Amino acid sequence: MNASATNSEPSPSTPAPSPPSTLWPRAAEPPSVEEARALQDRLAPEVRAEPLDVERVGLVAGLDVSYTEGRLVAAAVVLSARTLEVVDSATVASEPRFPYVPGLFAFRELPPLIDAIDRLGTAPDVFVCDGFGLAHPRRFGLACHLGVLLDRPTLGVGKTPFVGRAEPPAPERGAWSPLVDDGEVVGRALRTRTGVKPVYVSIGHRVDLDSATELVLRMAPNYRIPEPIRRADRLSRDHLGV
Repeated sequence: MNASATNSEPSPSTPAPSPPSTLWPRAAEPPSVEEARALQDRLAPEVRAEPLDVERVGLVAGLDVSYTEGRLVAAAVVLSARTLEVVDSATVASEPRFPYVPGLFAFRELPPLIDAIDRLGTAPDVFVCDGFGLAHPRRFGLACHLGVLLDRPTLGVGKTPFVGRAEPPAPERGAWSPLVDDGEVVGRALRTRTGVKPVYVSIGHRVDLDSATELVLRMAPNYRIPEPIRRADRLSRDHLGV
């Protein structure tokens, strides 16, 4: 061993750049479409499906984004899981910084949504996104991306399926059928109101389908759409003036 090498001071070096997942969306320019797809592929294995004790969930945040020409408003609305009363909310208005590309909505919507979450004065136990999680071509929709970034339980609820097919569930409230894409169960078609068309539930991170289904039903006692994202949709539209 070279003695001078062991005794010398380490030479200064330029710090290694942070990986894209830590830079975006908080501190970096938006990636290209190709880079965005590659980032989804790289982060998808980080998604964890695990049971969530719904009885212990106290606060649920609904997230939604509304658009008008050249402008958007992201809204986060926090409800008590027991009373469904609004306890906190925040909005962020901005301009889209990423093009409209199916499958890459997270790159348009996560930056303002995270800014809105940062403005909340409460810490939600679960985030419910208007959109999809595993029910996505690369198994990494907006709900997955948000959950992995925050390492918090998240799930997605969509009005129509983005990928896959599901048989119509039985007509009564609480009935469901698996949403299957390329032989893989990626979510559920869930009937939240008797005789009304279902919503499509998929896990985002740190929940499983049974937990997500139970929580969505609890959050939708009167309407087809769960109350947290119904309130977030209304708030974002009100602030956008549409």
